[in-house]
Amino acid sequence: MPPHIRHATLGDEDALARLDRDTWSTLHAVKPPAQYPDEPFFTDRLEPRDHLVAELDGEVVGYLRLGFATPLESNAHVRQIRGLAVAEKARGKGVARALLRAAVEESRRQGARRLTLRVLGHNTPARTLYESEGFVVEGVLPEEFHLNGAYVDDVFMGRSLGRDGA
Repeated sequence: MPPHIRHATLGDEDALARLDRDTWSTLHAVKPPAQYPDEPFFTDRLEPRDHLVAELDGEVVGYLRLGFATPLESNAHVRQIRGLAVAEKARGKGVARALLRAAVEESRRQGARRLTLRVLGHNTPARTLYESEGFVVEGVLPEEFHLNGAYVDDVFMGRSLGRDGA
């Protein structure tokens, strides 16, 4: 069965915080998640409405954080994927792809014309997935991060959402 995708609720906070801690890796993130169980997953800037949640058999197995690219009115037509995590046991089951497709639809519903994201250059599996869903590389900041003794590129990707739903 495909994953069920829905908007997050306040009741998801513990499950999402645990998922964030369990899946963190320098393959896809530069900043560690909250390290303590009492640190909130949701904040004033990252509320439940900013998260899509994936469930398999009623269990939270993934999330995608969707927000504005900048606070500027002139950029309000752009949404940005600001985080994506899938539980190890749910990988390979279409969870990330379902979350990406839901983010495209949610962005369109909000009236956005573009969807962007940033991905670390060495994260080949994520980059391949994004490309298969219509994202293209729009810019690269070479050696932007130093992780585990290596310099890593910061890759900007984006896709048009089009007025006609394309």
